[in-house]
Amino acid sequence: MSSIDTVIIGAGQAGLALSRLLTAAGHDHIVLERGRVGERWRSERWDSLALLTPNWANRLPYDDEPDDPDAYASSSEFVARLQRYSRSFGAPVHEGTTATAVERSGSGFHVRTDRGEWRARNVVVASGDCAVPAVPWFASSAPAAVEQLHASRYRAPASLAPGGVLVVGAGPSGHQIADELARAGRRVALAVGRHARIVRRYRGRDVWAWLEALGELSRSLDDLPRHARSRPRPALPLDGREGGRTVDLGVLAEAGVRIAGRLEGFAGSHAMLESGLGASIADADARLRRLLGRIDDHIDSRFDAQAFAPPEYVAPIQPPSPVHTIDLVAEGISTIVWATGFRRHYPWLRIPEVIDSDGGIRHDRGRTAVPGLFVLGMRWQYRMTSHQIGGVGADAAFLAEQIAPGADGHRALRAAA
Repeated sequence: MSSIDTVIIGAGQAGLALSRLLTAAGHDHIVLERGRVGERWRSERWDSLALLTPNWANRLPYDDEPDDPDAYASSSEFVARLQRYSRSFGAPVHEGTTATAVERSGSGFHVRTDRGEWRARNVVVASGDCAVPAVPWFASSAPAAVEQLHASRYRAPASLAPGGVLVVGAGPSGHQIADELARAGRRVALAVGRHARIVRRYRGRDVWAWLEALGELSRSLDDLPRHARSRPRPALPLDGREGGRTVDLGVLAEAGVRIAGRLEGFAGSHAMLESGLGASIADADARLRRLLGRIDDHIDSRFDAQAFAPPEYVAPIQPPSPVHTIDLVAEGISTIVWATGFRRHYPWLRIPEVIDSDGGIRHDRGRTAVPGLFVLGMRWQYRMTSHQIGGVGADAAFLAEQIAPGADGHRALRAAA
């Protein structure tokens, strides 16, 4: 058994960001990766995916300035960027190495893998916020003739069986997949629950730049009202394809997507739909109007408004006529794509006192109650952007200070975030 100061599990953006900071601090560590660097971006994303955020918003600690800061990288381009980043500092990544057990051992940990074992003082779970596809419990009652797959297994319209498609979930993945299928000539229905609405650009700037200017990207859990901390806001359905596009329910409806309410279950061949679609759409529209109003106020209070495009009217989404059921077989729907997110799952983490009731890891800003055990890259780990590419650096710097306090290069750790 080898000994090491720190084992990081996961070589995506989170694990590599922390590895870069620990390298700067001269801290001995390794990174275990079940596949290749950026494996989820390689094997669990569809072919046409482009990042939702512009390149300038996706920098990792000590990363080079992007050549085209306002462009939106494809998933394959981002994988190549992660590979270059890893090579730039000689990241100690062990690819093709799956963690099979992490257990407490004395004052540290025993880490077992399918390619060896390590004794470590610290373990950082940086395997991401997307462990296991989350599919509703009633999925098994869907018509047997209808194929089902999670969005992480979707690749392209041609990869699906001929026929119509029901996409379930109106987050970024659901919006983009429904849009792509409709533009490919498929008949598509989108089951919509609580969701967000956003525009790609407003008053001449990418909306992500406005979110940064308003301080939204640095908002922390401490900034949220207590009642909102357990129910974070829906993800913003942006699109980085074709130079960046708005993709909301209005755009989807114009492309021919049938907008329906939240899917509640199945009765025979019928998909049963909730009736609250109108209220959900109105709520998303209201939140968008408030955001655009804040942008207008920000411009008026700090700049010469004439330097920007004038305020733009964004028409509200008109709710469709209520649909209570869709007969999947009669309407020729051959496939259900579950764009319903993921759930956390760590069967190899054999430290039950840190696992909460939904399978996640209890933590405070990434620190667990077990000394030396940390997590990184979780949604709302501390900031709104904690699970995003450009947001992991700040959390990684915080954890690096816990892991390597007072190490040489410590000032650089803070500056890099």
